[in-house]
Amino acid sequence: MEDLYIRIEECGGRLTTSIIEVHDLCYTYPNFAEPTLNDISLTIERGDLVLLTGPSGCGKTTLCRCLIGLIPHFYGGELTGDVFVSNLSVKDHAISELAQHVGFVFQNPENQLFALSVEKDVAFGLENLAKPREEMRKNVDWAMDLMGIGDLRESAPFELSGGQKQRVSVASVLAMKPEVMILDEPTSFLDPVTARKLFEIVKSLNEELGLTVVLVEHRLSLLSTYVNRIIVMDKGRVRLDGPPLDVLTSKEALSLGIGIPKIMQLYQNLVENNVILGKPAISVDEFAGAIRSLLKK
Repeated sequence: MEDLYIRIEECGGRLTTSIIEVHDLCYTYPNFAEPTLNDISLTIERGDLVLLTGPSGCGKTTLCRCLIGLIPHFYGGELTGDVFVSNLSVKDHAISELAQHVGFVFQNPENQLFALSVEKDVAFGLENLAKPREEMRKNVDWAMDLMGIGDLRESAPFELSGGQKQRVSVASVLAMKPEVMILDEPTSFLDPVTARKLFEIVKSLNEELGLTVVLVEHRLSLLSTYVNRIIVMDKGRVRLDGPPLDVLTSKEALSLGIGIPKIMQLYQNLVENNVILGKPAISVDEFAGAIRSLLKK
């Protein structure tokens, strides 16, 4: 499985590390007059840990649906352009085939859980892939332990809290060990401490297995230190795309109202008042380090 995460594929006679490619993508939902996505082109490399953010209604979830094949195979509507995931065209391959390469965690875990026990929910994807029983057991145990839900194995999903349900839904995708994992606001039911633990798990999987991750989130203060790239959308278009520091310190990010981390706002306020701290701070630890360096001078 690790080899899947790090291999470089040869596509169409060219060597590429890209695992997601979107070219001139436009999409309009059925019975909608205006498109939800407008002329989107982007490339995500293998091993990237990407934050996809933007104002509510900007098209983030719709883009994710395109990446996993729900659009156009489930939602219908009008789609132009091309989307490739793991070198598979989402137009030309069934959702069941795409699901062997890309996993999706829904914003509302109740849309993802339906079995009579937590263990069966986590095993469901592996059963559909017809994995050997021993491999299924190993993957299910690994994913449940990783998400801290081993003691909930026999519990019914409907009996769980919102946060527990969210962790089960993440485990059900992790158990399949996809090449790409897309999480649509996975911390919406989690407190800040549990949310940070989830981000740390995702970061470790990204670093240790080379898992490519796309996170749709509004909690920039928590997440910006974990990702290597931020994509900002607005009105169905990609407005900003780059390293976290470059994106979050741009004037356009402020104008889009995406919730710049408070620590960065404080840093910028100090700079505007002639308190020179050197490199912009993106986390509390970096900010504290900059203050210590300043006091030593």
